[in-house]
Amino acid sequence: MAHAQRSGPRTKSLRVLVAGGGIAGQALAFWLARGGHRVTVVERFPALRATGAQVDLRGQGIEAVERMGLLDAVRGRLVDEAGVAFVDAHGRPRATIMANTSGRGRQSLTSEYEIMRGDLVRILHDATKDDVEYVFGLGVDGFDQDDEHGVGRAAGHAAGHAAGHVAGPVVGHFSDGSSREFDLLVGADGQGSRIRRALLPEGLDPYWRVGIHMAYWFVPRIASDGNIRDTYMVPGGRQIMRRSHNPTETQVYFVLREDSEEASAVHREPVERQQEFWAGRFRDAGWQTERFVEGMKTSPFFYSQEIVQVRTDTWSRGRVVLAGDAAHCASPYSGMGVSGALVGAYVLAGEINRHPDDLPTALANYDTTLRPFVDEIQGEVNPRILRLGLPMTRRAIDAFFTVTGLATALRVPDLVARLSREDRGGDWHLPDVPAPLPALSKFDRFPS
Repeated sequence: MAHAQRSGPRTKSLRVLVAGGGIAGQALAFWLARGGHRVTVVERFPALRATGAQVDLRGQGIEAVERMGLLDAVRGRLVDEAGVAFVDAHGRPRATIMANTSGRGRQSLTSEYEIMRGDLVRILHDATKDDVEYVFGLGVDGFDQDDEHGVGRAAGHAAGHAAGHVAGPVVGHFSDGSSREFDLLVGADGQGSRIRRALLPEGLDPYWRVGIHMAYWFVPRIASDGNIRDTYMVPGGRQIMRRSHNPTETQVYFVLREDSEEASAVHREPVERQQEFWAGRFRDAGWQTERFVEGMKTSPFFYSQEIVQVRTDTWSRGRVVLAGDAAHCASPYSGMGVSGALVGAYVLAGEINRHPDDLPTALANYDTTLRPFVDEIQGEVNPRILRLGLPMTRRAIDAFFTVTGLATALRVPDLVARLSREDRGGDWHLPDVPAPLPALSKFDRFPS
């Protein structure tokens, strides 16, 4: 894509601190560095967090990666997942929905672009590591910025200044006790964002809950694990998914429909307690449950979470702004979580690159431009429809098999996907890529 040429004097280069080295943080760093800004990404984890389960790209997310020039790199790391099968207790498929690989229409339950989260993180890191400063093993514990009355702010305090006010730098306070000034702080620190907690009024709950919980981990692959994702339903609002991403490993997902304090609280408890909870809830589930539960003990990682969306009317205050899941988590059931992070980073960086001398305008435009897209992808999550996929009774499961089996026999899902005019992001279009600033000869480095 050709870029418009910028004329006139050199535009201001900003010192930007990005809290969080995940997909949103690295994508944002990619575009800001190409805008000539000095970007420091700090990640609390001691190394690149290149782990996690399978993710996908859809709609505008595919286009965002293509504009980064990274689509070929993504294609080179795709997971071979041909479709999704709904199986019975003997592992026999009762209905199968294949991926839409036609290159047009809407992605099905399996995207044409399935990739392991770790591989996508490494691709983004390779694309940014020479132009962006990364500091691992360091977190942003708080920040101060002057409000219109000259009063400082720190993590945990209520927000008390005008959203458009940007007087003075923002001071980031780090987990090692050090501090440093920046022109802009970006909270790209995920669904449980510390930066968001400090930014929003105290007591505000940004989570929209759907009463569903999920855990996932890896087990050794066996001969019967194919390239079709298996989905098995169990009475009591339970679901097990199995998908294999390489010759030696298989991913396991336990999904639970439950509204209880215990289920919501368990995700904050030690891993041993989480595994005990999930094993107990699925003890009588049948199929390959015993194999999967046994595999918990040796899995290289185990992750348990409540399915939520992050919904807030405020994405920025002063010189602090939220990105990715910290701002607008859409949840795994939107199918647009990773795509939303990539698109949001693209829009935020684009507005900063257009208006580096006017951050209030840049951040206001970020909100105005992106909000319709976020509303669209979050609106894809309908709790009533989700509950259809997590039936409470055997009769409801049998009804699901009957309807879905008939629909797939008539190729309804395939036709709907191919004939759809829009993917899950609707008809919202990515803005044009802003003209980059001249590259800096060198970057300010974080004090050692």
